[in-house]
Amino acid sequence: MSKGVTAVVFEGSGPKSRVEEAMVLVRQAALLDNLEKMGRVSGLDKIFLHTNRPELVEPAAGLGAEVSLNFTPPEEFHYGKELQAIIRAHGLTRVLCLNGAGCPLITVEELNMICRKLIERDRLVYTNNTQSADIIAFTVPGDIDNAELPATDNSLALALRDQLGLEMELMPHSLGLLFDIDTPSDLLILGAGPFAGSRTQAAIESLNLDYRTLEQAKAVLSDEYEDVVLIGRVGAPIIGHLNAVLKLRLRVFSEERGMKSLGRIEAGEVISLLGLLLDHAGLDQFFNYLSRVARCAFIDSRVLIHHYRIDPPDRERFLSDLGLWQEIEQPWLREFTRAAVECPIPVVLGGHSLVSGSLWALCSELDPSVL
Repeated sequence: MSKGVTAVVFEGSGPKSRVEEAMVLVRQAALLDNLEKMGRVSGLDKIFLHTNRPELVEPAAGLGAEVSLNFTPPEEFHYGKELQAIIRAHGLTRVLCLNGAGCPLITVEELNMICRKLIERDRLVYTNNTQSADIIAFTVPGDIDNAELPATDNSLALALRDQLGLEMELMPHSLGLLFDIDTPSDLLILGAGPFAGSRTQAAIESLNLDYRTLEQAKAVLSDEYEDVVLIGRVGAPIIGHLNAVLKLRLRVFSEERGMKSLGRIEAGEVISLLGLLLDHAGLDQFFNYLSRVARCAFIDSRVLIHHYRIDPPDRERFLSDLGLWQEIEQPWLREFTRAAVECPIPVVLGGHSLVSGSLWALCSELDPSVL
């Protein structure tokens, strides 16, 4: 039985379009950058990588990971059951869980800090986010096989706390522990900034992304006391950080935080006040209003997508994030994206990570003293 800390990394994908393949390319590069950092962490005994991507086997093994191939289709993969099987097979007692592109800017010092925390404490779950975790470290209780761990990693920390009684503690807020690669808007922010690892930066540069809207928004953020709108699952930490670091006037509308981990999406319970406003004003009028109250906007569009119950494939969500409305087939998302692109002010679209770690990265870029 291992008494040290073991990293368990899952990286699976089944891209069905060009834009999804671009995301996979960058995620894999970020994974390899992270494996290189993990190899310099004194507190890690071993690194297990479970993936369905054969091309990762050789480079990941060369960086010290023990690689297992799992060809379960992504739609059938159950995160919690796979994790329990790995813990049982190897007798793990302290586990650090990451997805392949989870926390790609984490530092060796932060990884060492997490390992020390696990070694010093008992019955602990240590995570970067309560309701939508990207990194979860925990001491393994003896009854872990009795728990019904979730099918995805987002709510693993909650399950460990609520079902097994582990004490939950949140990691400190930092660029390394908050930034995640979930959507193409995260690629834009990473590619336009100075923080990506060498493999990740090379992968992004190969994509020939259009940074014009983002650069316009960054110019607003770097100015003094301009109005900036944040819409979606916006948390208090990023609001406080923006106010502390940049000279802004924030206009924030936060709603439906935890909609995934709390089961609101599956239950069809997501409802957005902004969506109700759009029903009355219409898309073009809404974005006209937006341009009257702010100089730029960052919108987590997934709340609206689930409010309207349209459930487009990842391809269309990602095309929306890139502003490529002409390639979108779903009528509402196509028109929403078009209206955002044609708005008189720069509007950056994305998911939850846009209004969390990606905004933190922009703060760190514009004021490097607060990494």
